[in-house]
Amino acid sequence: MRQKHEVVSYLTQTEIGPWGDYLEQVDRVAPFLGSLSRWIETLKRPKRILVVDVPIERDDGTIAHFEGYRVQHNTSRGPGKGGVRFHQDVTLSEVMALSAWMTVKNAAVNVPYGGAKGGIRVDPRTLSQGELQRVTRRYTSEINIIIGPNKDIPAPDVNTNERIMAWMMDTYSMNQGSTATGVVTGKPISLGGSLGRHEATGRGVFVVGCEAAARRGIDIRGARVAVQGFGNVGGVAARLFAEAGARIVAIQDHAGTLMRESGIDVNELEWHVAEHGSVAGYRNAEFITDRDQFWETACDILIPAALEQQITKDNAGVIRAKIILEGANGPTTPAADDILHDKGVLVVPDVIANAGGVTVSYFEWVQDFSSFFWSEDEINQRLTRIMQEAFRSVSKIAEERGVSLRTAAFIVACTRVLQARELRGLYP
Repeated sequence: MRQKHEVVSYLTQTEIGPWGDYLEQVDRVAPFLGSLSRWIETLKRPKRILVVDVPIERDDGTIAHFEGYRVQHNTSRGPGKGGVRFHQDVTLSEVMALSAWMTVKNAAVNVPYGGAKGGIRVDPRTLSQGELQRVTRRYTSEINIIIGPNKDIPAPDVNTNERIMAWMMDTYSMNQGSTATGVVTGKPISLGGSLGRHEATGRGVFVVGCEAAARRGIDIRGARVAVQGFGNVGGVAARLFAEAGARIVAIQDHAGTLMRESGIDVNELEWHVAEHGSVAGYRNAEFITDRDQFWETACDILIPAALEQQITKDNAGVIRAKIILEGANGPTTPAADDILHDKGVLVVPDVIANAGGVTVSYFEWVQDFSSFFWSEDEINQRLTRIMQEAFRSVSKIAEERGVSLRTAAFIVACTRVLQARELRGLYP
């Protein structure tokens, strides 16, 4: 039974949501932390939570208000790092959980960052381009007091992109009185962005997927892959798996699900989605409106690359995949984890599987500070090496301790975070 923690005083019990999943994951790793467990409350309490009002003047002259968040979960190992999402369902619980998973993710792949996350509760589809810019700049001005190249570095997330990062960087720079390219990552190349950043998260999912498939004795060539989400993560991962010879047998987005046992042409579908905005209307695969059928797809690899809490105790039992690669953050609840473990499904957790984005964000940040930029081949080679090393080290811990990959990743990450906390001590 999920324990109630003092930290939920930030939230009512009905609002605990994804943050509750994170707390349960921390509880599961506690027995493996030894003497460091005395510091475990550090992981259960965000360092800083900022809730801001984001008022703008709309194109019709009316004033609209949106609620924004920036949560810095932990900065023991370095500045906060994490994306900003614009979505109508953003909540404080969600942003708290995402910031904490960033702490774990950065430590798991040994990138010298802490964890942070931000968001605005807004449907960007209801905003004009001018309104979107005003929302972005006002939000940036409101959180300006806690972000900075050595304090907290935002990045793109759901419904945000390199253009929004450019607006954020410019707003922060204007307030500082000098250009600060390192305040955000995921920027346009012409403003200090990194080659390879756009595809980094999806490429990382693919790299780790190949490692996991080899561990399970699955040949990528001919493997059946199902992908939930066809955006910057799911779409890139699907294309890379297809290029490696896999068959993409199912793809789901907000409009519905496409299925084709012989394989969906990912390149063709990318053109369709770019023109029509969703997979709906694509003719070279069966279109299914019942979203639940997606989880029953017979496949070797399943990639949830949409939002959190997609795989739950209600649908985990029907999943027929051999490997799950978590392209999204927090897509699997702890209860579903247990069901999948009992079924023999190998779950590669988000804190490893989708860490490619923050890894290349780190490369971008380093390049901005040095004003020296690497080639895309160099970026991809460095990314592949880090992702492979992280997966292999976590797999080794999982085998030695007899635990899941998720618990092993938390053992590695939480040990690193709490060692840093202990060594730094408490001030004053």
